Amino acid sequence: MRLAAALLLVQAGCALLPARADEPLVDVASFNRTIVIDIRYATPDNFTHKTLYPAARCLLRESVAKRLALVQSDLAASGLGLKVWDCYRPLSVQRKLWELVPDPRYVADPKKGSRHNRGAAVDLTLIDRARGAELEMPTGFDDFSEKAHRDSSQASPEALRNRARLEEAMTARGFAGLPTEWWHFDASGWRAYPLLDAPLSGPPPRP
Repeated sequence: MRLAAALLLVQAGCALLPARADEPLVDVASFNRTIVIDIRYATPDNFTHKTLYPAARCLLRESVAKRLALVQSDLAASGLGLKVWDCYRPLSVQRKLWELVPDPRYVADPKKGSRHNRGAAVDLTLIDRARGAELEMPTGFDDFSEKAHRDSSQASPEALRNRARLEEAMTARGFAGLPTEWWHFDASGWRAYPLLDAPLSGPPPRP
C-alpha cells in the first residue's frame, strides 16, 4: 500500500511540473492510444461546416499530454474514457474562427491568442469504453448557448452528473475548466507557452 501511494504521488508530481516555454508539442497517441481522437475541425462536422485542419491529430505540450494520459488511466477503473475533439490549434485557424464568432466568451481574440494556440488546452467528453458511446452531456460540442456554461442547470440530472464527473477527473490532474464551455479545459501554467502557428501536418512542431 505504501509503495502504491508513493507511486501515485510521483505520478501526480510529474504531471504538475512547471511549464517550460521550450516544451515541445507531442502526439497524445504516443502516451496513451486508448484515448479516442475525433478532431472535429479536421472534418466538416463542426459549427463552420468546413474542414479547417489538414490532419486529425491531437498535439499538446509534452507535460500536458502526460496529464491527459493520467486522466485516461484514472477513468479506466470506472469503465470510462476520453474522446478528444480539439487540442493544439494553429493561430491562422484561430483567426478564421474569430471572423465567424467574434465573441471572446467562446472564441479567443487571435490578437491575444487562445490556450489552444499554445498547445495547452483540450476539448473533450466522456465515453463508455465498453460501448464506445459518448455519455450524455448538457449540449453538443461548440454549442454557443448558456446551456453549455459550466454552471448551467439546464440539462437532465444524468447530463449534469456526467459533466461533474468529467470536471472532477480533469481538475484532479491539473486542468481548469472554461466557464462558458463544459468541454474545454486548460492546463495549469498555460501562460508560460508561446503562441504557435505551425502546421498540423508533418512532425510535431517545436517552439
